[in-house]
Amino acid sequence: MTKAEFLDVLAGDNRVGNKKEAAAAVDAVLDAITGVLAKGGEVNFTGFGKFAVAERGPRQGVNPRTGERIFIPGGKVPRFSAGSALKKQVKGGSSGGSSEGRGAAA
Repeated sequence: MTKAEFLDVLAGDNRVGNKKEAAAAVDAVLDAITGVLAKGGEVNFTGFGKFAVAERGPRQGVNPRTGERIFIPGGKVPRFSAGSALKKQVKGGSSGGSSEGRGAAA
């Protein structure tokens, strides 16, 4: 599902006014999560999941064109860990109410 399709679902769900308001709300949430992660923090939505920053260590790699060994420096990367309620919904399908379009943003 693309962002545009996701916005259509939100706007059509009558939870958010129109597509423009849905886009503003989604952008605000994503900007807030990005800002927290950029500062090294984490965002936890109980039952849905946790966004956090993880350290990736340096490692050896191989250039696929030349086969030459290269050094890949370590760094920080974003991570998402699904919460128990999200895992249960994905594993067991919908269990009450319409779940069409939900969970696709993750």
